[in-house]
Amino acid sequence: MTAIPESMARPRSRFWRKLRANPSAILGGLLVAFFVLVALAAPLLPVPGPAETDWLAVRKPPSAAHLFGTDEIGRDVLSRMIWGAQASLLAGVVSVLIAVVLGVPLGVISGYRRGWTDAAISRFTEALLAAPFLILAIALAAFLGPSLRNAMIAIGLAAMPVFIRIARAQTMSVMTEDYVESARAIGLRHLPLITRYILPNIFPPILVQATLTIATAIIAEASLSFLGLGQQPPAPSWGSMLNTAKNFLEQAPWMAMWPGIGIFLVVLGFNLLGDGLRDALDPRDI
Repeated sequence: MTAIPESMARPRSRFWRKLRANPSAILGGLLVAFFVLVALAAPLLPVPGPAETDWLAVRKPPSAAHLFGTDEIGRDVLSRMIWGAQASLLAGVVSVLIAVVLGVPLGVISGYRRGWTDAAISRFTEALLAAPFLILAIALAAFLGPSLRNAMIAIGLAAMPVFIRIARAQTMSVMTEDYVESARAIGLRHLPLITRYILPNIFPPILVQATLTIATAIIAEASLSFLGLGQQPPAPSWGSMLNTAKNFLEQAPWMAMWPGIGIFLVVLGFNLLGDGLRDALDPRDI
């Protein structure tokens, strides 16, 4: 009978207690929850459509009729902020899922198999890491074509090497544990060994990295949309809103202020939440 991994036997209550005791993590979680709820509730909120124009209210400052003001063709900025949150959060979550789904299996295989398999995957990872993350995402998005879907694919592929390296390092560390050696000694096959013992024990650092990478992916999506490679008009995106607003900074500064604040707050929320998860899952504090 194999020993139960200490990390698997750890009480969940300890994790939640440590997370609740971290004010920064609570603030980050509240910020993330707020933007997620706003994005999900967008069709139900009493705001004009994101593409609905009012030619009698072009570049109007914030008022009772338009709380965040209007843009260059009279569209309600608050409505476009709410619907733009969907694009930003969708891009952040989906692109990170792509990176995890592709990167973690490669990293586990690399750390588990070693030898020429490890060497080939490691060289592939190093080749991708040779280019800065955002530059690689821009190049891939330009190659795939401008759209939100292609932007998510490009960001996911650009973020994949980070998860390959984390999964590889964590797998090599777990492989030296006594419970893995015991499982191998009793003849447990490769797939059950990976799914029962390796993946559950490398999950915490991958979860933390995924949370932090969502923040990076949101910035990347805004950058791609700013360059015209992400969400395409007239669909709202915080990045494309900033691209339009740069031409009206003196006449209508609110057009740039609100999307900038939105990006700042949602990225801050994911970073604080990720830091809180890292502290709560740190085995050295147990």
